[in-house]
Amino acid sequence: MIIGVPKEIKNHEYRVGMVPASVRELVNHGHQVIVETDAGMGIGFTNEDYTQAGAEILATAADVFAKADMIVKVKEPQAVERAMLREDQILFTYLHLAPDLPQTEDLVKSKAICIAYETVTDSRGGLPLLAPMSEVAGRMSIQAGAQALEKSNHGRGMLLGGVPGVEAAKVVIIGGGMVGRSAAQMAVGLGAEVVVLDRNIDVLRALDAQFGNKVKAIYSTADALEKHVLEADLVIGGVLIPGAAAPKLVTAAHIKAMKPGSAIVDVAIDQGGCIATSKATTHADPTFIVDEVVHYCVANMPGAVPRTSTFALNNATLPFIINLANKGYKKALLDDAHFLKGLNVIKGQVTYKEVAQAFNMEYVDPRTAVENA
Repeated sequence: MIIGVPKEIKNHEYRVGMVPASVRELVNHGHQVIVETDAGMGIGFTNEDYTQAGAEILATAADVFAKADMIVKVKEPQAVERAMLREDQILFTYLHLAPDLPQTEDLVKSKAICIAYETVTDSRGGLPLLAPMSEVAGRMSIQAGAQALEKSNHGRGMLLGGVPGVEAAKVVIIGGGMVGRSAAQMAVGLGAEVVVLDRNIDVLRALDAQFGNKVKAIYSTADALEKHVLEADLVIGGVLIPGAAAPKLVTAAHIKAMKPGSAIVDVAIDQGGCIATSKATTHADPTFIVDEVVHYCVANMPGAVPRTSTFALNNATLPFIINLANKGYKKALLDDAHFLKGLNVIKGQVTYKEVAQAFNMEYVDPRTAVENA
């Protein structure tokens, strides 16, 4: 199989779909890898690094898309990239389709096989290809929130951990999954007062076991959420419903009632955000203010630490890339029910229920769709 790795073109996105070590693994399996020139420069890999690993360097993304049987990326394809997809081509990347009708329509129109990292599952009910980036984003959310609280950024002018004799900032984390746990770890380390809200009792028990009395693990009701959000100096939105648009748990009324200069980091923005006043921002212009509350809603947070993020992502995705290349998409998907969950669109059909529901599109069972492809 010919595997193509284009350069990412989203604003301030420096990650790359495959590092040279991953390329070498594919080449050792007998496959051909083509990489757009300078695709890895953002994380310190030269074209020579890729050629030494066995890749061929092509001049443009158009060259890569035209020649590759499978495209391996990081972020969802932008409009210009979607226009280059062709029928029967495999696209393996993050998609986040539920809040993105134009992308969904373009992928359906392309008749490509579109597999989303974020909806692949595992035997423990986890999301193994989303988890590494959730860890990064969760940890980064505290860094971003700490900066948003600085007065020069229109925040309250608070240090997260305070100092002796001065109370620490209150950090409220909505969602106790991978993002929430990672954010809590960083916030605890900085000495903040930390509250995590979740509706899963097992998640709350795990948080209690991990952090003890350093974190208040609270069952999330409307009353509890309102109370803690209004008391918060920093709110982290880490809610996830796999493949679906995030629920708007923090309302515009909550934002209006929050402390002036408090801050919000909506890590769920890739799936539309869990804060009613959120809108996607970029690393070039990461924040905006609504009712004196600083909002940080960068849709590709891990792109700010692309080297760490790329290696973490490649560690997770490489076995799946190898399977797709060795077996072809049909056998690779049909052999693994958890991998099949990653299939969102195939040959003009939507095969992820929450995406179909989001846009009132026809849903086709993924196994049936693959078997009939």
